[in-house]
Amino acid sequence: MTTRLNIAVAGCAGRMGRQLVLAAHEAGHALSGGSEAPGSQYLGRDIGSLVGLEPVGAAVEAGLTEVGRGADVWIDFTIPSATLMALAMLPSLGVKAAIVGTTGFSDAEEAQIKTAAERIAIVKAGNYSLGVNLLEALVRQAASRLGEDWDIEVLETHHNRKIDAPSGTALMLGEAAAEGRGKPLSSVRTGPYDGPDAKREAGKIGFSVRRTGGVIGEHEVTFGSDMEIVSLSHTALDRAVFAHGAIKAAEWAAQQAPGLYDMSDVLGV
Repeated sequence: MTTRLNIAVAGCAGRMGRQLVLAAHEAGHALSGGSEAPGSQYLGRDIGSLVGLEPVGAAVEAGLTEVGRGADVWIDFTIPSATLMALAMLPSLGVKAAIVGTTGFSDAEEAQIKTAAERIAIVKAGNYSLGVNLLEALVRQAASRLGEDWDIEVLETHHNRKIDAPSGTALMLGEAAAEGRGKPLSSVRTGPYDGPDAKREAGKIGFSVRRTGGVIGEHEVTFGSDMEIVSLSHTALDRAVFAHGAIKAAEWAAQQAPGLYDMSDVLGV
């Protein structure tokens, strides 16, 4: 039986934050705190009321110290600056683990996360759905079997409010393809194609981005030769799929030693 955890949710009043609150409750865990930006209209409200639950006895706070203290796991799907600030403070608050779904980190910020993982167990993933993580494994395998004469293209579509591009999931899939070819993504990434001299280079991995309407998330990786095309894709139909995956990661991470993990570790794929 899964141990009941005290879970704190960053950005708890946002679209993803509310899904995380509800998923934690549905999994039988306690909601020990939730954060929002200073000046938010939701400050002081009971977290449970945000998602139509009975009051849980924890109010939305602006200060990380108040939110994190008493939590076993911190779940953060916010923005890089806020996530990094939280990761630096969590060990002193006694938090055992952090689940990071934030995307758009720079190389320097990724290095800060690795440093933070020396003191706390961190699961960091561009996507927390089971289907996407299986897709990642399939992309890696396909790239390892198909030669460099096969073009690889990653296409992602998200809602019109998403701020980073390509998405963390698209980059995760691109990294899997590059790993399949035994190369770092930085050496083979290309795109977008634009301008009069935008001819595709052989052996490169291209990225295309669409932002439209309320699309939750669509990702497709195509492998194309001169004679055939193989397509691997995933479509998210409900934002809750990411929240439930994050809660599974929280349950796993709470039992781990400090270190940086991903959903492949959590799922064993």
